[in-house]
Amino acid sequence: MQQRQPPKLGERVFRVPIVEPWRIPLSIVRAPRFRSLPITLVVYAFAIIIGVGAVLLMLPISSESGQSTPFIDALFTATSAVCVTGLAVVDTGTHYSLFGEGVIMALMQIGGFGIMTGGTFLLVTLGRRVGLREKLIVGESMGLDRLGGLVPLVMGIMVFTIVAEGLGMVMFYIRFSSEYSPTAAAWTSAFHAVSAFNNAGLDIFGVDAAGNSLSLAGYQNDPLVVLTTAGLIVLGGISFIVVLDVFRIRRFSRLAVDSKLVLFTTGVLLAVGMIVILAMEYNNPATLGPMTWPQKVLDAFFHSVTPRTAGFFVVSIPSMAVYTLFFIIMLMYIGGASGSTAGGIKVNTFGMLAATVWSTIRGKEYPGAFGREFKAQQIHRALTIVMLSIGLVGVVALVLVITEDAPFIDVLFETVSAFGTVGLSTGITDGLTVAGKAIIVMTMFVGRLGPLTLAFSLVQRQQRTVYRYPQEDVRIG
Repeated sequence: MQQRQPPKLGERVFRVPIVEPWRIPLSIVRAPRFRSLPITLVVYAFAIIIGVGAVLLMLPISSESGQSTPFIDALFTATSAVCVTGLAVVDTGTHYSLFGEGVIMALMQIGGFGIMTGGTFLLVTLGRRVGLREKLIVGESMGLDRLGGLVPLVMGIMVFTIVAEGLGMVMFYIRFSSEYSPTAAAWTSAFHAVSAFNNAGLDIFGVDAAGNSLSLAGYQNDPLVVLTTAGLIVLGGISFIVVLDVFRIRRFSRLAVDSKLVLFTTGVLLAVGMIVILAMEYNNPATLGPMTWPQKVLDAFFHSVTPRTAGFFVVSIPSMAVYTLFFIIMLMYIGGASGSTAGGIKVNTFGMLAATVWSTIRGKEYPGAFGREFKAQQIHRALTIVMLSIGLVGVVALVLVITEDAPFIDVLFETVSAFGTVGLSTGITDGLTVAGKAIIVMTMFVGRLGPLTLAFSLVQRQQRTVYRYPQEDVRIG
């Protein structure tokens, strides 16, 4: 009898019963809410820190006189410190005690370093795992579009901050140790190193006989103090991303376009600012007039640096000519780099739009810089930020002209200083009405978080175009 052979591979038939597919109603599936959460958390975190700082500064222990500080003044100071602005309705050095100054220094450090960045660093130091949600939040707050290497980047920012402020403190101590006791010199050096690196501009040098803030006017001819302060302002204002790019590559031609744009635009603004301020104030007897040539160059350079949202000054701002004040307003409006401690519309935005204008003048169809083409979406976002910022400054200045008894140039200067988180003033800050103080508080808050929030809101709202309308010309010019 012939034995039956087993079926070959592929000939066996399997019968599998048909199973009904699972049907899950879409109503019970929760959509992720990561898109709107990061921006909301950043805004709420800044608001909470400002509120806590205002409460602490209201306490009697925070004032030199032992009396409570009015809420609006404490709120103004806390907002100025967290938003690293530098405007002050009361003098920091004479009004606040050592405890109050410590609170202000902590608020400046938190505001400059970034609440979300500091939170991630805390998670790392406590040995906890940083999840995707934390990375998304920190990435949004820092202006990053990628998550890879985010934790090492945050750690690098922390180390860079400590090293820069530490070096600044040492340089300041060399000078201040000859005037103060060792303890007072160390505290003064630490406070101003933190204030300068974070582009805050608050100082504890007191006031003159007329009650005006001294800032660095007592050191206007001291290159060590002036250049150390300017160096800290520049380092804090160009962002760690650019510093890291320069440190790693060390060749300008191979840097990222963003780094090239920041460095080139910053250099041009510093050079042009120094030349213009030197020319405008050269013979002004209340500012640069009585100085020697080297002193004029030094102080003109410093006043080209400090409008990049720092707020320190070495000559009297109210004594400057009106056209000089207007030029400084333009510098304050531009500010520093994205992802830095500086404010303003950012040199990245200004540099991109300036390069776009130059490309258009040269007849290029696709604008760009340094051999790279800009994305159309980024140009549109930059234009949106610039136009909305101009609108905000215009509305705030209009309201302040109504509520305050001050010349228009002083009101405009104060408005742009608050929006750009600069801190320079023509001397009207301490004389603002309650309404004026509240408006400046709002402007500082929006100036610190507004451009960042707006930029990422525009990114999140970006939709893929499925159809386009027919093109038609519009008359221009």
